[in-house]
Parts: sequence; C-alpha cells; structure tokens
Amino acid sequence: MAAVAQVSPHAKSIPLTKQAAIAAATLALMASGAVLAQGGKAEPLRISFKRGAYSATISESVRGDEEAEYVLAAREGQRLIIKLTSVPDKSSLFKLLGEDNDTTDLLHDLDFGYSGVLPKTGDYFITVKRSTKAKGTSRYRLTVVVH
Repeated sequence: MAAVAQVSPHAKSIPLTKQAAIAAATLALMASGAVLAQGGKAEPLRISFKRGAYSATISESVRGDEEAEYVLAAREGQRLIIKLTSVPDKSSLFKLLGEDNDTTDLLHDLDFGYSGVLPKTGDYFITVKRSTKAKGTSRYRLTVVVH
C-alpha cells in the first residue's frame, strides 16, 4: 500500500531534510503497524552446522508465553536427535513439525527429547516454549543432532 502525502497550497514551507525525516518516521510507523497486524511473528532462527559437525547446541531462555522458533534442513533417512534440558528442571518443552506444519510420521508434542529417522527431505521446525503459562522464565539448552 503506497501512501500519498497531500500538501495544502497554504501550508508553511518545511525544510527538505525535515520533510524527509517526517516521511521516514511515517513509513516506519506504517510498517510496524503492518507487522503487528500480521501477528508480529519473527522468522525462525536457522540452525546450521559447522563444517564437519553434525550437532549444534543453543542456550537461550523463554519467559511468559514466549516461543523460540528454529528451523533446520535435513534429508530423508537421516536420524534426527533432539534433547532439551531446562532450568528450572522440565520448565521448557518443544514441538517438532515438518514443512507446512506437517506432522506425518513425527511425534509433535515431544516435551524433552526425540530420536527418529526423518520421513522426507526438507525443513523441520522446532518450537521451544515454557511448560506452564504461569509467569516466569525458563533457561534452556537445545541440542540438535543430524546424521
């Protein structure tokens, strides 16, 4: 959606730099409103492995009803192992989904660990959240192994 500014012929002259700043601020507000209208959801963090490595560990935290989202690419027939530990103990859990929220051949409410052979090639999504809706913070360590 393009915004068109209309200027009254009787308006006072504003220096060009000030006009540019006002226009930029207006566009920024419009863009942030569009993001909020779409839920304000960020893209998942892509898990990649260092050359020669087959595992990655992420240490983060979630608070309240926050969710941390990750995505990784894997091939059909590869074994995926996921281990989640958290402080306080068992205060975080995860969900595993295939592309397009496909749960075919995957357990999707996995809680603390998963080990299985992947049914197809593509992206797999891991969502980590607190195991309770009560206020608080959960520090977690997510280890992902693909081989």
